[in-house]
Amino acid sequence: MRLSTGWLLAGTLCLAVSGCATVGERAEAAEAAARAFERALRSSDGVGTCDALAPATREELEAEAPCAPALAALGLPAATGPAERVDVYGSQARVAFAQDSVFLASFPDGWRVTAAGCTPQPGGRPYHCELKGD
Repeated sequence: MRLSTGWLLAGTLCLAVSGCATVGERAEAAEAAARAFERALRSSDGVGTCDALAPATREELEAEAPCAPALAALGLPAATGPAERVDVYGSQARVAFAQDSVFLASFPDGWRVTAAGCTPQPGGRPYHCELKGD
């Protein structure tokens, strides 16, 4: 059985960009990234929390002060229990904890936090997030 060059290239490209991961695998990776962010937040690890942020989120946070002090000033709730729900839609994810919802986006180096300290609003309105990027 011969594979055409096109199929071989398509398969290689798919593996290279991790687009072949199942929804379950992407959900597990997003949850792991959200948990790492929450652990860093609980332990006051400014470097870890800042490194977990998406570039636009970090840039917006640093508009007034360096990342770690600006993040500490927000007083984000740190989740301590298990994730209650993980939703993945393409390259976006939401990990809901009892105390917080964290939104993430997939980047070539993994999932990064785009918003945190998020609470749902009544009437189906968008979440209100203490930390977010454009």
